[in-house]
Amino acid sequence: MGLVIQRCSRIMAIVGLLGALTLVGCAAATPMPTPQEVLLPTPISGNTGKYMSPYKANGTPTPWVDKAILAKLAGNVGKEAGKKGGEMALNQVPIAGGLLGGMAGKETGRQIAVAAAGGWDFINSSSDLSFNSLDDLAVYLYAKHSSDAKYRDAIESTEGIYPDLTDRFEKAIRTAPRKPVTAPAAAPAAK
Repeated sequence: MGLVIQRCSRIMAIVGLLGALTLVGCAAATPMPTPQEVLLPTPISGNTGKYMSPYKANGTPTPWVDKAILAKLAGNVGKEAGKKGGEMALNQVPIAGGLLGGMAGKETGRQIAVAAAGGWDFINSSSDLSFNSLDDLAVYLYAKHSSDAKYRDAIESTEGIYPDLTDRFEKAIRTAPRKPVTAPAAAPAAK
């Protein structure tokens, strides 16, 4: 009898583990909503928010995005140069050196991207929408502008000046509030 109980306990443990792994896998595989399903965050009118939108209120890319697109090659080269420079400068410092080198490279790349977009004064003066949250900015851009021909360039330009957006973008969209689902209208009753 003791052997049967042990086997049943092992089977139950395996079934429980498989169930837990299935739940974790399902949670990680949250489907990407369509732009129409996402609840649109409200932007701040003007440039008083922490993060500038790459699109103006009228739906066109901002002048700083246009400038950044023209300087895209220089920005990408600068980002890589900054990353390599930061890594080389701190490669002799164990553990923390790698982390600090990556951070220094990220900041150098950011400075180059800001310069390519015309500098902070130009970015601020040519922006008429902003956000206080990178997640709101990401969701807004996806829901409102993902069908625009310059969308990818606008996102890349924005990620250059706000490097943390790169890591947050997809998760922000997957976890964004959804528009309420409305039930279809009932057909009129037959008389």
